Amino acid sequence: MSSIRIARIFGIPIGIHISWLLILFLVTASLYQEFDFAYPRWDAPERLVIATLTSLLFFGSVLVHELAHSLVARRQGIPVRGIILFVFGGVSQISRESSRPRDEIVMAAIGPLSSVLLGAGFLGLFLALRSVSEVVAAVAGVLFPINFALGIFNLVPGFPLDGGRVLRASLWGIWRDYGRATRTACRVGQAVGMLMIAAGVLLALFGNMLNGLWIALIGWFLTNAAGASHRQQQARERLRGYYARDFMAPQCPKVSPALTVRQLVEERVLPSGARCFVVEEGGTVYGVVAVEAARRVKRGRWSDTPVRQVMTPVERLPSVSPIDPAERVLEVMSEHSLSDLPVMADGQIVGMVSRDDVLRFVKLREDLGL
Repeated sequence: MSSIRIARIFGIPIGIHISWLLILFLVTASLYQEFDFAYPRWDAPERLVIATLTSLLFFGSVLVHELAHSLVARRQGIPVRGIILFVFGGVSQISRESSRPRDEIVMAAIGPLSSVLLGAGFLGLFLALRSVSEVVAAVAGVLFPINFALGIFNLVPGFPLDGGRVLRASLWGIWRDYGRATRTACRVGQAVGMLMIAAGVLLALFGNMLNGLWIALIGWFLTNAAGASHRQQQARERLRGYYARDFMAPQCPKVSPALTVRQLVEERVLPSGARCFVVEEGGTVYGVVAVEAARRVKRGRWSDTPVRQVMTPVERLPSVSPIDPAERVLEVMSEHSLSDLPVMADGQIVGMVSRDDVLRFVKLREDLGL
């Protein structure tokens, strides 16, 4: 999911998807109308400022929820690429799953717990200051039930919601079978999503159009997310027993570090179709350059930008060994947002693995019913 980075908290990049601007507008407009009814003495600019502040604090609460997941993941040694706020809330981009059921339960449960604690804090603020400050009472009066609702909703056992992850981890611990637990949790998630769609449609038909459509949309999102997670698990199972060496191209195309980006594209990429090159000169490997590097350079600068300026130096190069499982290959690619990954043995690059090649293999096995 592409996003615009707006901050970094505890070293974790925070981004917003374009759809977040839509939901920010809708929430602010809804609160503006609510405050117009509840506090008629406020003038329009005052209502707008307080509604906007409340909306931002609400999304700040969502961010705290996701930060809780991300910080626990990091404590467990799992890389976190970032957090993105979007139309349905927020998502922590955690590179891989927990390695133990207990760890997954802790990581999943910490999000709803943080929301409930925030709700309790806003409730305390509301009770303590409602007779002192009308503005604080208005803001806290909106935020405490929303945070309680966010925490409780996320405990619904519909994967990939937090409650669904707790369900998956519990089944994993009981059955000692991660794949079976994931498939079961995904099916429950799809069922919960379809029930939400049905409930939303019924609400809309009986006159509550806005809330009904919103619940149906969340149900649709949950159904699709659970289905995608189910397909990912099937892909992992189809890769079982295969290793990096089974997918690597042993002959890595090589280019000089002095080659310009224009020469790379026009003389090497387009004629060969290769997407990744080893940067080498005089028997010394300096790094790897991928097609994506050209996109980061303005086209007008291609002719005077050497490959050495856009390559990934060998000392910072993520890699796998020939005997690493294929699933691990995809994990490393995901952690570093790569489409091609070097395979290294004895300090030397012995091949490259392409994400497209691995996924084509998965699709072929799927088509053959394997």
